[in-house]
Amino acid sequence: MKINPSEINKILCIKPRGIGDIVLSTIILDNLIAHFPNAKIDYLTEHFAKHSVTNNPLVNKVLTMHKTEFVLKVAWRIRKEKYDMLIDLWSNPRSAQITFFSGVKYRIGYAYRGRKYAYNILGTSGKGDHHSAEHNLELLKPLGVNIISKKLHYYVGNLEKVFADKFFNDNNLDGEKVFGIIPAGGWDSKRCDKEKWVDICTESVNKFNCKILVLWGPGDESDAQFIKSKLGENCLLAPKSSLPQMAAMISECDLVIANDSGPMHIAAALGVKTLGIFGPTNPKAHGPYSQNSDYVIKDDLDCIICNKLICPFQHECMRELSTDTVIKKVSSLINR
Repeated sequence: MKINPSEINKILCIKPRGIGDIVLSTIILDNLIAHFPNAKIDYLTEHFAKHSVTNNPLVNKVLTMHKTEFVLKVAWRIRKEKYDMLIDLWSNPRSAQITFFSGVKYRIGYAYRGRKYAYNILGTSGKGDHHSAEHNLELLKPLGVNIISKKLHYYVGNLEKVFADKFFNDNNLDGEKVFGIIPAGGWDSKRCDKEKWVDICTESVNKFNCKILVLWGPGDESDAQFIKSKLGENCLLAPKSSLPQMAAMISECDLVIANDSGPMHIAAALGVKTLGIFGPTNPKAHGPYSQNSDYVIKDDLDCIICNKLICPFQHECMRELSTDTVIKKVSSLINR
């Protein structure tokens, strides 16, 4: 469908959840702005995820919704905003319903089975062999948008920066080489074993003369405290923090090593050198997406990239991952 860019003044992007998924979706922003220069771009997310785009100067406003909020109620709020275009970057059954009832003239979504009714402009349904960040760009192709940028965007707020600055200053980290370690993982199977983290951190301290900062969130505290207890004075445990505050601390690290998780994608989007540790998920599709990032995976296992939430075996993809392989990747990243 041919669209005159001058008639598009307001665009809504829907990406309700998945911190990492929302961060990866920001790959579309520079391209949209270049093609629709008059347009203001808003996002719709669930409440807990709004910080993913709140401080983004390319985003005009963030609308939020509850996970179980009535579809028609959400659609009515969208109608009142009088958008010219809606891009459903989620395209699941619920977001498709919201899009269908939104009343927006141009409605773009993926050609997934059972959801095509909601859209009058369709992107490809297959993810192919490209990274999931680039899959978001498939929705721009039928609009005739030229892809001029593949940059991700995440921005730290001023209050969060003050929080991180104070922590680094109070702990004499200014001027030190700091490696951030993130033991979080949305699935149990994604989480590298705490003993392996100790090995990785110990070798990092010995080889790179760095300080280790263990960044943790809900459900991670036990592993974080275990890692700290084994490393002693070369390791600091981050204070209890919100995810935006964690992002601010990430931004001050020299390098981050993380499981496949939202904070891993935040680190890459912030331009911090990032190494992802992978096992059950495919790093070619879900790895940290930046020029300053890389990943490690024990790819000689028959069960690797199983996509199982809980490992049915002995978590060999993490337990048998070579610490030396991790350290070599870290060394390569540092020297870039």
